[in-house]
Amino acid sequence: MLESCQNAQERWGGVHKLIDRWLLERNELIKAYDALGAEPGAFSEKRVPLQDFCGTLVDYVSAGHFEIYEQLTSEAKAFNDQRGLELADTIYPRIDVITEKLLAFNDLCDQGECVAEKFKELGGLLHERFELEDCLIEVLHNAHKEQVEEEV
Repeated sequence: MLESCQNAQERWGGVHKLIDRWLLERNELIKAYDALGAEPGAFSEKRVPLQDFCGTLVDYVSAGHFEIYEQLTSEAKAFNDQRGLELADTIYPRIDVITEKLLAFNDLCDQGECVAEKFKELGGLLHERFELEDCLIEVLHNAHKEQVEEEV
């Protein structure tokens, strides 16, 4: 998972400072996930790291929904990028479903009911979300890059 995050950062790192910061947050989220996943079943002994992970998770999800997706959609509208807007209409509902599951995991942890099997499910959800986000960024960035080059 960490390698795909680094690849995304290399591809779009300079696109927008907001996205740069978000990709760094993604990297921190992956590191925190990997650190906790190294010893499955040890959640009771790792309460503080698990709380830190959940905080990072909620921050990442919130940034996506309240900053990044809004920015990408605004850019697509500004560039009259119908393909990007159609892709967003297709991808956002799935991201919303994943977000609900991620936040439900956080709620379980807040209630002290977090278990290793739910944590492992979280890895697959994060992986899918990252792929969807990468697709959205790639389509919007490439469309805008081509339009800017045509204008020059």
